[in-house]
Amino acid sequence: METKVAIIGAGTSGLVACKYVLEIGFNPIVFEVEDGVGGLWRHTMESTKLQNNKQTYQFSDFPWPSSVKEDNPSNKRVLDYLNSYAEHFSIIPYIRFNSKVIDIDYVGGSSEEMKSWELWGGNGRPFSSKGTWHIAVQDTKNLSIEVHKAEFVILCIGKYSGFPDIPEFPPGEGPEVFNGRVLHSMDYSNLDNETAAELIKGKRVTIIGSQKSGLDLATECANENGVTRPCTIIQRTAHWFLPNFNIWGVMVGFLYFNRFAELLIHKPGEPFLLGLMATLLSPLRWGISKLVETALKWKLPLKKYGLVPNHNFLQDISSGLIGVFPDTFFDKLKEGSIHIKKSQSFRFCREGVIIDGDTKPLETDLVFLATGYKGDQKIKNIFKSPIFQNYIVGPATSTIPLYRQIIHPRIPQLAIIGYAESLSNIFSSEMKCQWLVHFLDGNIELPSIREMEKDVKLWEENMKQYSGRYYWKSCLANCGIWYHDHLCKDMKRNPRRKKGFFAELFEPYGSTDYVGLTRK
Repeated sequence: METKVAIIGAGTSGLVACKYVLEIGFNPIVFEVEDGVGGLWRHTMESTKLQNNKQTYQFSDFPWPSSVKEDNPSNKRVLDYLNSYAEHFSIIPYIRFNSKVIDIDYVGGSSEEMKSWELWGGNGRPFSSKGTWHIAVQDTKNLSIEVHKAEFVILCIGKYSGFPDIPEFPPGEGPEVFNGRVLHSMDYSNLDNETAAELIKGKRVTIIGSQKSGLDLATECANENGVTRPCTIIQRTAHWFLPNFNIWGVMVGFLYFNRFAELLIHKPGEPFLLGLMATLLSPLRWGISKLVETALKWKLPLKKYGLVPNHNFLQDISSGLIGVFPDTFFDKLKEGSIHIKKSQSFRFCREGVIIDGDTKPLETDLVFLATGYKGDQKIKNIFKSPIFQNYIVGPATSTIPLYRQIIHPRIPQLAIIGYAESLSNIFSSEMKCQWLVHFLDGNIELPSIREMEKDVKLWEENMKQYSGRYYWKSCLANCGIWYHDHLCKDMKRNPRRKKGFFAELFEPYGSTDYVGLTRK
C-alpha cells in the first residue's frame, strides 16, 4: 500500500501535522498505536492537570470551549479538547488506530550515493523519484504485520513515553536485591485511577527524582496515605518551580517571552549589533533572574525544605525545566506526609534504599523511578538503517541535529515534529507544521546540506550556552521569537505579528499571533 505522506503518532503533534497536511491537498495516513488520539495525555496520573494557563496551550484556530472555566484544565479536559480538535477538522478518518510502527526503512538510494549529496534528498525537494519509506506496521490486536510505502514520513512519536530511562547499578546494588517492587513513573501513569490508588495504598513509597512527575506522584501518595505512611522523595538536583502559571506565568511571560527579553540574550546567527546589545545588557539579564528568584524564595518556603536550586532561573527557563508545584505540595511537606532527602546517588538493599552519607537503609515497600525517558533512543530505534540510527544519535555531547528543529540534513523525505521543546508544545508543534507544509507545497527552498549542518551547530551551541548540561532537551524557550522569525521568513511571511511598536517589543507572543501563515 502506498501513500504520499505518512504520519506516525496521533498525539498533539500528529494531529496538527495531519490537519495542515490535509489543508494542502494530501491524503495522509496516520499510524497510532493506541485506540484513540491524545498521545501522552492518555496516560497521566489522576491529579495531572495543565501547567500552563489554557490560553497559552491551545491551537491557533481552535480555542478552548467556553464550558471549560478552569485556567488549568484537568487531564481529562485536555484529552477532550484534543478529541474535539480531531473531530472538528475531520482528522479521525485518516488515523489507523491500534497500529504499532515496528520500524521505517528508506529504500531507493545507496548509502554511498546519499553521502555524496550536496542537497537534501539529492534535489533539495521534499519528494524524490527514487526513494520511498517502507513502514512496517503491526496490528496490536491480531499481531499481523503490513508494510506500507510513503514518499514522505512525519515522525510525531514524542520523547516522554515508551522508553524509560532506568538507572544502572553495580552487581548486588540494583533492584534485584530489594524485597519490594520497583516501577518507573510511566508504569504508574499507565494504570487506571482505581488500580493506581490500590497500588500505593498503605505502602511506604520512595520516589527517585524530583521533576514534575516525581512531585505529582509524591502528592498522590501523600493524599492516599497521609502521615502514617509518609512518601520520601530522593532529590539529586533542585529546579525552579512556580506556585502557579496564572499570575506567575504572566509575570514570567513579560520578563522572558517578548522581543525585549530576547534583546538581553545572544541568539544563533545574530548580527554584530544584536550581539553587542546582548553583551551590554547582560547585567539586566542577571538582575531579572535574581528578581524572580528572590520573589520565589519570598513566596515559597524553598530554603526550609532544601528546594533552592544551585543555578539561576534563566537556565531552567532556557532548558524547559521550569514547572509548577502541585497545589497542596507544601501543605504535605508541612504535615509530614512528604519528606525530601538530598542525595547524588543511591543503591538498593533488601529493606529499601541507601543514600549517600547514610548507613541505615530507608525502609520502603515500593520504589518509583521518576527518572525521565530516553527520547533520543526512542527515535533512533524506529529507523531500520544503522546509518540513519547513527545520524540520529551521534556523539554524547550533541543533540539530535535538526535543521529548523524539523528535518535532519542527511535523512531524506522525513520530518520530526515535537522533539524540540518549548513551554507550550502545542504552539511550537503548530509553528513547525506550518513551516513543513510550506516546504511540502514547494514554497521553501532549503540551503545545501553543509549550510544546514552549520546552522544546526549554531543553534546547538546557543542551547549549550544557556541550558548548561540540559542542552540535550533542545528547548527553544529563551529565543523562541527569534526562532519563529526564521520560520516566518522562510515562509515569506512577516515575522512582526503585533500591532504597534510597544506591543511588538513588550507583549509576549503566542499561538494566536501566527494565525493564517499557511493561507495563500
